Amino acid sequence: MHAQLTRFIEYMRYERRASPHTISNYQRDLNAVVAWCELQQLQAWETIDGQHVRALIAARHRQGASPASLARLLSSLRSFYTWLIREGQAGSNPAVDVRAPKRKRPLPKTLDADQVGLLLEGKEDTPLAVRDRAIMELFYSSGLRLAELVGLNKNDFSQGGREVDVTGKGNKQRRLPVGAKAHEALQAWLSLRSDWANADEQAVFVTQRGKRISRSAVAQRLKHWALRRGLDANLHPHKLRHSFASHLLESSGDLRAVQELLGHANISTTQIYTHLDFQHLAQVYDRSHPRAGRREDD
Repeated sequence: MHAQLTRFIEYMRYERRASPHTISNYQRDLNAVVAWCELQQLQAWETIDGQHVRALIAARHRQGASPASLARLLSSLRSFYTWLIREGQAGSNPAVDVRAPKRKRPLPKTLDADQVGLLLEGKEDTPLAVRDRAIMELFYSSGLRLAELVGLNKNDFSQGGREVDVTGKGNKQRRLPVGAKAHEALQAWLSLRSDWANADEQAVFVTQRGKRISRSAVAQRLKHWALRRGLDANLHPHKLRHSFASHLLESSGDLRAVQELLGHANISTTQIYTHLDFQHLAQVYDRSHPRAGRREDD
């Protein structure tokens, strides 16, 4: 097995001219496969089948290998077997139908309620501060995406500014409520907006030059206010959207409603927020499950 592996590495180095980094990865991954095969008393590459490869991946996973490392190992093994087949030393590729464990989706980072309050309860009354507060309040009130907020026009609001129609991904439209605090901040901004905007400008949020605000400008303004309030400088618009979703889910427990408000096509996308809702779920369990209650003398 070692001889074939050595020839494969030479092939990658001299014929394929792979980078030193790539070759190092191949060597590390395939040496790990050889070590496992020796423990299993597997002495020839052609005797390895899909069940062996699955057992190998399972063993490496139990040892703490990450999904990314296992995916790379499988890729190395597939490439090696492709070469073995070409050389007439294997009849099939046992790794071709084996998949690595799924990578965990990164959990959304959020602000807690106190941090949101600190961010939004400013007293600054300059036009710039009033505009920025309206932007941040609307993000948190209605869970808007950055592109949705930047694209808002005056006629998107109805019911005296208490509802807003937004166009999301795939040109899908949805109507969202505007909370009392966001409505108040929005009205304060609209009373000043005409000082900056041209008469024919439809954008709700404009720059001091009277043009629709850009995504990058909104992101920069959020970082500005995060620093000013002593929060993490990495505050970005999506973190306010995440905070909206997690706080609403924690309070209501209604995953379907949060899905509709966020404009997610699939509820599986919304379910990522349920990790933040364990406290609510535990309360529901304690209140509802017949065997959950504690005895009074516990």
